[in-house]
Amino acid sequence: MSNVLPAFSLQDASGADHSFPAAGRSILAFVKEDCPTCNLVMPLIEALHGEPDVAVVAPGQTTKGNAILMRRHALTLPILDDSALKASFAFNVETVPLVIAADADGAEEGRLVGFDKGEWQAFFARFAPGAQVDWDAYPDWRPGCGSLTQDPIVAERLQAEAENSPLRARRIDIAQADDVHEFMFDQGFTDGLPVVPPTPERVLRMLAGTQRDPQSVVATLPPHMAPATVEKLAVNAVMAGCKPDHLPVIIAAIEALCTDEFNVHGVMATTMAASPVLVVNGPIRERLGMNMRLGVLGQGNRANAAIGRGVRLALRNIGGARPGGTERSTFGNPMKFTMCFPEWEERSGWPPMHVERGFQPEDSVVTAFALTSGPQLIVEQVARQAAQLGGSLGLTMASMHHPRAYNNGDCLLVVSPEHLDAFIEGGYSKDDLRERIQSVSAKTLRELVADESAGGPLTPERAAAMPKEALDRTVRKFASNDNIHIVVAGSEAGSFSAFFHGWASGPMGSIPVSRKIES
Repeated sequence: MSNVLPAFSLQDASGADHSFPAAGRSILAFVKEDCPTCNLVMPLIEALHGEPDVAVVAPGQTTKGNAILMRRHALTLPILDDSALKASFAFNVETVPLVIAADADGAEEGRLVGFDKGEWQAFFARFAPGAQVDWDAYPDWRPGCGSLTQDPIVAERLQAEAENSPLRARRIDIAQADDVHEFMFDQGFTDGLPVVPPTPERVLRMLAGTQRDPQSVVATLPPHMAPATVEKLAVNAVMAGCKPDHLPVIIAAIEALCTDEFNVHGVMATTMAASPVLVVNGPIRERLGMNMRLGVLGQGNRANAAIGRGVRLALRNIGGARPGGTERSTFGNPMKFTMCFPEWEERSGWPPMHVERGFQPEDSVVTAFALTSGPQLIVEQVARQAAQLGGSLGLTMASMHHPRAYNNGDCLLVVSPEHLDAFIEGGYSKDDLRERIQSVSAKTLRELVADESAGGPLTPERAAAMPKEALDRTVRKFASNDNIHIVVAGSEAGSFSAFFHGWASGPMGSIPVSRKIES
């Protein structure tokens, strides 16, 4: 079956339109002015133009170069303006000169690439038998030159603009005189910091980080209940400064956030300062170059910062969770910019978080928490015994939300390597640490009664109506030990740990959710 070539319509230097296919036979010559071999064969292409019943046109790849070719070779054949390279891209031109003969239906009949005298003589014998050519004046062979479509940056642009492009998101044209960064601010696409403009080329490059269909819907994002396609997540990943291999983490995180258990709508709409916090486990940590050591909860690492920011921008730009709209946090929270970090599994003698949550050690997993503040530094530079150190952590964590707020939900504790060593030496497991935190922070209901010094969950009137034995009942800070989530991270040096306050937990609030990261 003959190869039917793509149709196109281009203009020559006078503005006249030339379409392919045309009535009768067509000969197309893709050329560019700075190619020596193109200049070598231009007289031969002009000779083809003299044949009856053959429409010869030469799509040239630069407007200025086309004019030079016309003057240099005194051409009468039409040089067409393919400076946008759409025709060259559609024909998959890799090398110029490329000469193609086609019939009236656009089916290919023959082609020439570069210059091989024998092949050109055979081509002329078939398609231009009457042409007079001094073949002795030509060398036996000359290589062609690379088409402009092979430039990586140009190729990405052309792929993004092609009819079969995977991109479907609405495109926004910006005036040439506009500052693209100021435009992004004005349109409300940013979190208050500059973003990377999501050009089609950049979005296509981002999509190379996943095997998923760009138009597949990952989740429905509240409050707008908008479909978050892979493409739209890629757009926001570009804006956040992500690399393509960060995209699968963002996809998995969005899947986790949009479960009923996590309740991202409630997280983003509360007047508290709740925000998604992501913890990454498994081999992908090293593959992405994530920081799990010095400065793990701060700035300085692209993967940590960009992944968390990409998720947050998606919630804003796709879902519509914006301050002043449905997002009503009284104070906000720096974690609403970004908070994503990995656990330092190799440094820990404890099971990593994702294994505790039922995954295999070799799985790459992201776990989403709804946390309201942190990291709050716990300074303990004196305690050396496990029980003593655990007691210090527990007493500090007793302040979460309010010193008299008890039976609380989730919190996230980040144990530093120095503190970890004391726990390991003392034979403490994660469960031992959880129990120690609960035991030292426990209080009686009587201690939680509001008084002149501070408020509390129990009013004096309600407490007075309760039996004495009820007021003497011990209440634990956290609803269960399972609400205390523990990871290891941070610098080898420093007798500190840190913890994040949780938001409302359980079915009426948010439950941490983990998702396996798939390419």
